[in-house]
Amino acid sequence: MKQILVPTDFSENAWNALQYGLDLFQNTKCTFYLLHVNPVTGYSGAGSPVQKTSLTLKENHLNNSMDKLGSWMDRIEKLPVNTKHKFFPLIHFNYFIDTVRSEVQHKKIDLILMGTKGATGLRKATIGSYTSDVITKVRCPLLAVPEDVVYTRPREIVFLTDYQLNYDRKVLDLLIEMINMNKAVLRILHISKKEERLSEEQLKNKDFLQDYLLDVDHNFHSLTGTKLETAVQCFTESRDIAIISMVAKNLNFFQRILFRPAVEEISYHTKVPFLVLHE
Repeated sequence: MKQILVPTDFSENAWNALQYGLDLFQNTKCTFYLLHVNPVTGYSGAGSPVQKTSLTLKENHLNNSMDKLGSWMDRIEKLPVNTKHKFFPLIHFNYFIDTVRSEVQHKKIDLILMGTKGATGLRKATIGSYTSDVITKVRCPLLAVPEDVVYTRPREIVFLTDYQLNYDRKVLDLLIEMINMNKAVLRILHISKKEERLSEEQLKNKDFLQDYLLDVDHNFHSLTGTKLETAVQCFTESRDIAIISMVAKNLNFFQRILFRPAVEEISYHTKVPFLVLHE
């Protein structure tokens, strides 16, 4: 049974992420935890008017959240029935990241599923602040789904790498599972600024991937002489890439891909889901 955490602010892009996850794991037994976190509001003075006001606001927030989460459960009931899927609503008053960390630990979460906004005005938006906080501060695999993405069975998934990391098999397990359950092809993409030989350490890490992926339909690709963001954009557009994946441990590498592509021509982060893998 796969345990999936779905943080929600009840927006349509959060709902779209849930629907994407339901379709992606339609043949997998899953428990979906629908999590809404109300922000903590401080108050002081026992019995003071400030305290009473804060408690009233908290009660109002709780009732409002319960109503909205109830509406989500009603929408879920109207979807085609899948007996493999179970749903549990969760409401907390706490700091967002602390709550997500706690639920990941106590529910033994396998994957966090979050929606991201697509375009804002003329400038394409990158990964939102809540999602980026979870990616960088919570050690759990996360699938970020842009708001306008409609699910189609993934035929090709790209794994971005610079071969600088010693990969752990457990880190790659979820990626391999997605490849196998969709009968997809894995494209391992190495990107470098200039043409140069791989170091001994890089060759060792590439050999590990080659051995580990022996039973997986995969190919190795390399792009040189172009910016990282541009290379990802070109590769994604030139192939039927349905999901972009990477390991979060390589912080500098994936921050450039996820958080900095502000150029108008770079739009992969608004069109393709991102799978971020953690140790």
